[in-house]
Amino acid sequence: MISHMRPGRVMATAAVLAASMLTAAPLPAQALDPDPATQQYRPYLHYTPAQNWMNDPNGLVYHKGVYHMYYQHNPFGTTWGNMSWGHATSTDLLHWQEQPLAIPQTLNGAGQSVEDIFSGSVVVDTQNTSGFGTVQDPPLVALYTSNFTASHPTLAGKQAQSLAYSTDDGQTWTEYSGNPVLNRNTSDFRDPKVFWYQGPAGSYWVMAAVEANEHRVLFYKSSDLKTWDYLDDFQPANATGGQWECPDLYPLAVDGDPGNIKWVLVVNINPGAVAGGSGGQYFVGSFDGTTFSSESTDPVDVPPPGTSLAGFNSGSYEGWTVQNDPSNAAGPWGTAPAGGTLPGQQPVSGGIGAGLVNGFHGGDSPVGIMESPPFTVDRDYINFLAGGGNHARLPGEQGGNQPPPGYLLFDGFDYPGTLTDAGWQLTGDFEAARNPSGTGGEFAIGKRINTFEGGPKADDNTGTITSPEFYLTNTNIGFLLGGGGRTDGQLQVELLVGGVPVRTATGSNSGDLNWKNWDVSPYFGQIARIRVVDSATGTWGHLTLDHMVLGSEPARPRSSETTVNLVVNGQTVRSVTGADSENLEWKSWDVSEFKGSQAVIRVVDNNRGGWGHILADEFIASDISRLEQYDWLDWGRDYYAAVSFGNVPDGKRIMLGWMNNWDYGQSTPTTTWRGTMALPREVTLTQTGQGPRLRQKVVAQADALKNTAAAYSTAQAQDIQPGTTSLPVSGDVVQIDAEFSPGTASSFGLKVLGSGTQATRVGYSVPAARTFIDRTNSGTTGFHPAFPSVDDAPVQLVNGRLHLRLYVDRASVEVFAQDGLATLTDQVFPAAGASALSVFAEGGTARLESLSVTPLSNAMW
Repeated sequence: MISHMRPGRVMATAAVLAASMLTAAPLPAQALDPDPATQQYRPYLHYTPAQNWMNDPNGLVYHKGVYHMYYQHNPFGTTWGNMSWGHATSTDLLHWQEQPLAIPQTLNGAGQSVEDIFSGSVVVDTQNTSGFGTVQDPPLVALYTSNFTASHPTLAGKQAQSLAYSTDDGQTWTEYSGNPVLNRNTSDFRDPKVFWYQGPAGSYWVMAAVEANEHRVLFYKSSDLKTWDYLDDFQPANATGGQWECPDLYPLAVDGDPGNIKWVLVVNINPGAVAGGSGGQYFVGSFDGTTFSSESTDPVDVPPPGTSLAGFNSGSYEGWTVQNDPSNAAGPWGTAPAGGTLPGQQPVSGGIGAGLVNGFHGGDSPVGIMESPPFTVDRDYINFLAGGGNHARLPGEQGGNQPPPGYLLFDGFDYPGTLTDAGWQLTGDFEAARNPSGTGGEFAIGKRINTFEGGPKADDNTGTITSPEFYLTNTNIGFLLGGGGRTDGQLQVELLVGGVPVRTATGSNSGDLNWKNWDVSPYFGQIARIRVVDSATGTWGHLTLDHMVLGSEPARPRSSETTVNLVVNGQTVRSVTGADSENLEWKSWDVSEFKGSQAVIRVVDNNRGGWGHILADEFIASDISRLEQYDWLDWGRDYYAAVSFGNVPDGKRIMLGWMNNWDYGQSTPTTTWRGTMALPREVTLTQTGQGPRLRQKVVAQADALKNTAAAYSTAQAQDIQPGTTSLPVSGDVVQIDAEFSPGTASSFGLKVLGSGTQATRVGYSVPAARTFIDRTNSGTTGFHPAFPSVDDAPVQLVNGRLHLRLYVDRASVEVFAQDGLATLTDQVFPAAGASALSVFAEGGTARLESLSVTPLSNAMW
């Protein structure tokens, strides 16, 4: 628990918790289930809280023989919210004892949250640099992110780093009176990881924290944990498709050689991970006490292997259809690719070759669309560079200017004569000879009603323009509308039924016409008229109306997007934006499901405001995602926010991650709790052909859980015939060690947690040289569309063989391939009692060289 009182005041921890309980949503009744072990998806090896929500591990530290695991926790529900620090302790990293809530969110006198407690770290202040304890009895000090809510009186909407300390071995915590201790006055500065640095530059505390949306890791130093000075920052590199979060920085000896020390910088990312959604990447390099220098960053100017769809380096747009702005024919695309930065633009970086698509011709104001020639999708991925504005297409919007289907009223105003000839009534300043108009307003479709052009006084024209009667024979009227906006009824288009306005619309002080829609179903079958009312004068004292369609479908407004899109069979199936940056970054689309289909790439700039442009370059069809060229902690879907324990004996580096994914993490089908930690992993560095890279294994303490007396092993190598072969052993909490050789098979592997026709497949694709987890038929998968997946990692055979170690725990599978050089972690939700084990081969006969299946004793519950 934490006291939010200033030092010197008495902590009333029970009262603090009671006050929090009174202001939060009540616990669901089932949260009081006395026996978590009976719950279907409750793991027996992995840590879960007895009830309610858990996400990122925080404050991982070893102290006086005890491992402390703090974590992001909602004490009052099974989804994210009320962010506080939960707490559990263990003497062996496997048998965890849940402790009372450690650091609750801060409430004001009205019971409103003013500060949520986000992620951070805990250190043992051995030298008592903070002064909170003594050298003989050093304090634990927590550095965490204060997420100040809208109710905070002075820091609403900001994130800053705060401090709390414990003098009773991490059981209770006191907030520091000088919080926050580090404030950049920004909204996404978070997740401090603190450690003691001792090297040529001196001895001091170092903090690594992120500016999440800027993809930067910032480093600070301190002598007392309370005052922090900026050192340097690590700039965007490798995966930048989501927010950077939960950094970590630590040294490791390569293959145990103390003379060859490298530093590992971990950066978690959400979304934008290699398997989709959230995950963790890492960099290997050096740290001199000030600057981290990566030696493993993938060069941005080297495209992935594949076939070029467009590079824009020939001086032309290479057959692309280019639609520039009707009001500015030079922009946004110009007549040829840009060589880089355009006049008035911030410096453009990250492009490859002589040219790129740059939608800044004429500045941010021009709008337009570019489209590639049609092509057949024949590879699994399309990789490309994109930058510029971050304006996505919103649901219900369209990138073009297509009218809804239906009956075109009033011939779209494309009359051969005047409105008066067609039966319209004009009053005030409006003259028959001037109506309809052929000018004024962008995105009109032919002639239009424009009250600026419809009389001699421009914006000062006043009067009405009323249509002939027509029947409402359908449910929607969609139309294009632009011009001025008024809320007092002086400037609007009206639907009249019985002479009374029943629907109205006004403009938005823009010359661009955009689609509006009226639901007219309540008036079906009745006689109606359209009336344009203009009683407004002065600036934007006019309306422009065009293309009214009576139909069954509502009109879709034109977006204000800046996007790059893949269009298959007329439908936009993939879309990305820039990041409000002139730096082009690699993007990847998985297009495997569209193989054989015709497609086009469509670049859309519909935005005239700030960052109202898009950049694109180097479209490449490839067998791999650009993301696969980076280094990942795990290639599965469920390993995120992984950070390491501090102060671990013998200098070991042990990491712990949240076994979930933000794509679907709040929808998983557990009951009284939601959120699981992965098994703790010891990480080391080993030399590879690409340089030093991480090798991971579950901590050695897990061996104590093995029930070797009940283990099953094959007596000798055996062939795996095509199809599935059941094993004479079963289990849902087991360690499996298997070694395969491919033989003539195209794929082979294991099936675990089987029940009837369902199982989770863990195998190897020989043509692709990839190890995979296939959970598409693993049990319950329909709770979220992102959950069914096949997740894989590039893995090379060693001497023609594949070694897999699996930890299976009721509702999860963790795979360590080739002695932990690649790992995959996935949750699964099998049928109750699912425990069948089998091997399989496809496309030929594989060879099972060895197999052992060892039951594991429960560590939890």
